[in-house]
Amino acid sequence: MTAESSVHCVADVHAVLGEGPVWVAREAALYWLDIKGRKIFRLDESMNFTHWPTPIRIGSLAPRKSGGFIAGTEDGIAIVDPAADRFEIVAKPEEQLPDNRFNDGKVDRRGRFWAGTMDDREQAATGTLYCVGRNLEWSAIDKNYKVTNGPAFSPAGDVMYHNDSARQVTFAFDLNADGTATNRRTFLQFGPGDGYPDGMTVDGEGCLWIAFWNGWCIRRYSPSGDWIETVKMPVQRPTSLAFGGRDLDKLYVTSASIDLDDEALQMQPKAGGLFMFTPGVRGLADVPYDG
Repeated sequence: MTAESSVHCVADVHAVLGEGPVWVAREAALYWLDIKGRKIFRLDESMNFTHWPTPIRIGSLAPRKSGGFIAGTEDGIAIVDPAADRFEIVAKPEEQLPDNRFNDGKVDRRGRFWAGTMDDREQAATGTLYCVGRNLEWSAIDKNYKVTNGPAFSPAGDVMYHNDSARQVTFAFDLNADGTATNRRTFLQFGPGDGYPDGMTVDGEGCLWIAFWNGWCIRRYSPSGDWIETVKMPVQRPTSLAFGGRDLDKLYVTSASIDLDDEALQMQPKAGGLFMFTPGVRGLADVPYDG
């Protein structure tokens, strides 16, 4: 089914490459990024808006149990606190790959940070999915990606989903208690006209919501991979999504304006904005990074 949802823009920030929304429960606020525009945004429940410039491009951000954020950046894994102007690189897994950068990342149900890298030129399949433990130790989990996006985790934390957006594929892994991921299989494969699976999240019913770059939509899939619903978006390039609000009953969607020509921007004047709708299902409380 295709839903005509009341999607509306809640922050018309005109991001170049809006990405990485995350609901920070302790602040009752949503944070998100403009990777290429080098900004961190914050919007709280009272609609108070703040933003900070970043000295490096940040691809993903997740709250830390001890305060601030862990982040995947163009220069490696970082500890970030925008209010304190802290942007500290703490690990460089790909120092030998200067054309790579970290892209999307999330925290699993046990407090580990997962983040993928990609060739910033989007040409070589040099991307790797990493797992970062509580002491900032990291391990390479899966390799040879063109554009990494996700991951997302099942409610029990025993299944991990991860995208290679350029190849239009969503993988599923068995996620083990020790942080190893096994049994990679193709969960969803898309084709011409579908758009490119980008950021994603899992709801309280275990269903997977995926934003589709160049697809003008969000789609929801069951744990067995059945298409359930499509929510049309007023922008061509939705990039990622996160449940938020105190009851986790709102779905926030980031978007991009990069490489859209004047005609396209006239058709979608809020491209790059942050959108929100009420999907009729609640999300899962995010676990902070345990470090």
